Amino acid sequence: MTAPKAATLFSREGMRSMTGVLPSQELEALIREGVIAADRPIADGQIQPASMDLRLGPRAWRVSASFLPGAKASVRKKIDELKVYDLDLSTPKVLEKGQVYIVQLMESVKLPPNFYGRANPKSTTGRLDIFTRLITDHCSEYEFVEDRYAGPLYIEIVPVQFSVIVQAGTSLNQLRIIHGTPTSPDVDESDTRIEDLDRREKLVYDENSDPHKAKVWDGLMLSIDLAGRNPGDLVGFKAKKNATPIDLSLKAHYEAAEFWEPIYGGPGKPLVLHPDDFYILASKERVRVPLEYAGRLIEIDPSYGEFRVHYAGFFDPGFGYGNNDVLGTRAVLEVRSHEVPFQMEDGQVVGRLKYEKLVAPPAKVYGLGIGSSYQSQGVALSKQFKAFK
Repeated sequence: MTAPKAATLFSREGMRSMTGVLPSQELEALIREGVIAADRPIADGQIQPASMDLRLGPRAWRVSASFLPGAKASVRKKIDELKVYDLDLSTPKVLEKGQVYIVQLMESVKLPPNFYGRANPKSTTGRLDIFTRLITDHCSEYEFVEDRYAGPLYIEIVPVQFSVIVQAGTSLNQLRIIHGTPTSPDVDESDTRIEDLDRREKLVYDENSDPHKAKVWDGLMLSIDLAGRNPGDLVGFKAKKNATPIDLSLKAHYEAAEFWEPIYGGPGKPLVLHPDDFYILASKERVRVPLEYAGRLIEIDPSYGEFRVHYAGFFDPGFGYGNNDVLGTRAVLEVRSHEVPFQMEDGQVVGRLKYEKLVAPPAKVYGLGIGSSYQSQGVALSKQFKAFK
């Protein structure tokens, strides 16, 4: 898909009445205006079609527990109460699995009225089972930056399955800026609008690249693929125990078989999820996100099953299009059971994809042209691993 020309800057008069997610060129405008600032210059590669990557700063702390500051406290005040030791990330450091860390990010914000932020882990972060959440001073909600917030940004990091090696400059999460309010009807599209969009754009394709009618109920419904196209196809991975730390700065470095067990599918072959295990699976549906929209994967109600799906929930404009040569892309899902073993069936509903309106089409489009790693993915591991043989 070819990127459109840059839209009129959002800061200009006449666009203030619009609501929606800010595209790449509007994020760049906010950086120029000082709304988004950083300790080091913000690189062009940090700006994604509808979000920006946030970078770890050098100041980090191992803490004894997760927390939310609440209205009366800053993040630093809570760190002082819970700190176990300081950590200097100016050189690479190991974050041990099962431990809680807080890192001050390089980026900070000074949001105007009616602008707010929503954060999420990056795809690679989720596929390594690294649990992350954005925190701000005086906040009562993770992953949310309220309008008019002015101050530093922090990230909570809990490596769950693997210990990892990080340093200042590593990007683990990303931030979207939205104009409007969280309840604005033009931000989060209703089911009726998603159905209309599906008729115009064909949002869903199957494994044979045939279009399918989207199943819509409080978002576009996604189901799990445990069968594959043919019996014995690779349909997922289960993480191995006691693996060595993974250096997040490396690419295509580690042998996948040393860290992952393959899961092979077949008709009528369920998968039992165990609470202590971590799985990488994929949706049956190949989905698309049109240029004027951004996607956000929402967890389903627990009544659908005792499992958690996805850490990384942002889908960029252009996802599933390529240069108009891709007929949808599968959603790769990070899956954990809750407190008890749970048998998952092929085709079981596992998530809902919400479509959020952009204020203008982005100047950047998801795909190989901007270094996107997962445009034509099947069930794919993170980019630190070599292709599974």
